[in-house]
Amino acid sequence: MVVDFWATVVEMAPYLLFGFFMAGLLSILVSRRLVERHLGGQGLLPVLKASLFGVPMPLCSCGVIPVSMSLYQHGASKGSTIAFLLSTPQTGADCILVMYSLLGPVFAFFAPVWALVTGLVGGVLVSLFGRRDPVHPEAAKCTDDCCKSITTPGRKLLDGLRYGFVALPRDIGKSLLVGLVIAAVISALVPDDFFAETLGQGLPAMLVMMLIGIPIYVCASASVPVAAALILKGLSPGAAFVFLATGPATNAAALVTIWNTLGRRVAILYLLTVAGCALAGGLLLDTLISSIDIAAGFHAHHTGPTLLQHLSAVVLLAILGYTFLSPKRH
Repeated sequence: MVVDFWATVVEMAPYLLFGFFMAGLLSILVSRRLVERHLGGQGLLPVLKASLFGVPMPLCSCGVIPVSMSLYQHGASKGSTIAFLLSTPQTGADCILVMYSLLGPVFAFFAPVWALVTGLVGGVLVSLFGRRDPVHPEAAKCTDDCCKSITTPGRKLLDGLRYGFVALPRDIGKSLLVGLVIAAVISALVPDDFFAETLGQGLPAMLVMMLIGIPIYVCASASVPVAAALILKGLSPGAAFVFLATGPATNAAALVTIWNTLGRRVAILYLLTVAGCALAGGLLLDTLISSIDIAAGFHAHHTGPTLLQHLSAVVLLAILGYTFLSPKRH
């Protein structure tokens, strides 16, 4: 099991470290004030912008809640808010790179595209069938510290690196390690083709993965090694995708917040969008890719890890260890 754990860490570490770096850059290049300015108003364009903004953002389903509620309070429509809530937690700069390392280029391309589609579908449904937003005569001005602070380029870069390599790993580190351990246990103890024989293929397996994924909280990056291990043990790529789409996108905290803030009808539309788009994406992915392709690529990656990969794994574990031991700032 230790060997499987280390093999997975070695494979994803360089991509995850680069993803942390990109997340840090995004945190300083794309300000909250800029996002809020573009997501207000009705119509399709704000929904499209919200979905596009959300795809690369390195926020999990719990981290995206306060950001999305801030967007709504600053004048974003309900449709834009839901679009951002749907597209953001399913992917992120770090998650896309981890997907590429463990699941291959097709999966890594398909997941963010489908996150964008899911955000668009949910945003349009809420705009059409949700309770209409009250008319905001003037969007509230952003008064948060991030909008008021004026810093030097050097300080901004330092803040970005601190976010990418300290704050973000602290937020997702525990989930990431749990996901790696679960992946190692599955790889070591579960027989090959176990899930294919137990759950079968197609829609039944996807429904099971959806029922598992919707109520739990799992970070997108942390769920990728689990999905890779499940595929290697016989689960179809489409069923694994359903888990990747529903797990990060929903949890009890998010649903309660949406219910209380945006209303019951919006919460129901949100949940139906997650379920429907996840199943549709899983069925489509199974027509594009086979579990044999992923298994072959996964084993090929593990035939000869380089020194850089081993060093990256050590650095990654050191970063995660530091974030666990250092006091969390509020």
